[in-house]
Amino acid sequence: MEVLRTEVRRLKKVKLRSPILVEGLPGLALVGRLAVGYLVEALGAEKFAELYSPHFPYYVIVDSEGRIRLPRGEFYYWKNPDRGPDLMLLVGDSQAQTNEGQYEVATCVLEFARSHGVRMVITVGGYRTGEGGSKVVCASTSKELLVKAVEAGAEISPPGSPIVGIAGLLLGLTGFMDMEAICLLGETKGHLPDPKAAKNVLKVLSRLLGIEVDFADLDKSIEKAARIERSLMEVEIGDILGREAGEGREGRRPPYIV
Repeated sequence: MEVLRTEVRRLKKVKLRSPILVEGLPGLALVGRLAVGYLVEALGAEKFAELYSPHFPYYVIVDSEGRIRLPRGEFYYWKNPDRGPDLMLLVGDSQAQTNEGQYEVATCVLEFARSHGVRMVITVGGYRTGEGGSKVVCASTSKELLVKAVEAGAEISPPGSPIVGIAGLLLGLTGFMDMEAICLLGETKGHLPDPKAAKNVLKVLSRLLGIEVDFADLDKSIEKAARIERSLMEVEIGDILGREAGEGREGRRPPYIV
């Protein structure tokens, strides 16, 4: 394997039925990574390929036993026990760090997906708003997909909003590969990992795909994230009050007894 170019390393051969690619690489508030990563666990999906690229960050990741590995993307597959399509799920450690790298990685992902029969791509990410919220907005290459997403609980994205990174590029590049695509973006404040936004997206995604997902474990993560955010707010408020009290003391002249 050459790591001087972007490539996929196959770990096992799989045959999929009308598969749909769902992408969830890290992005704003880790919404996509959390959502698709949770889907991998909830469905019991199996890893079958790894994506390496010199455009990923220049570090290695150390595991609990002290072993190292390069940053990578990971492809998982899930065979639908019903009549619906199988899924190809993409998660990973990072997005590419350059403009050229983003195009190269996105093209590699689509070519690999197409070689397994993928004709539909769903990308997942976050949509920054001042106060967060529970909305999921969507944008697509297909009017039909937009209608289905709205029926599943999403709202059409306002015009003029760029979709940055691989979540947007995959949408744009599918037009060159005879595929259709849709992006689902969960509202988030954007400053911390947001499992609540991930759950909101997963609700829409599961309806769109016609699958059932148990959110019990994700709800625990949401509660934990809420506690962390409250703690951070308390610390921030304490700092502000401390500074204001200090400024007040500095502004008062010390009393003197004559």
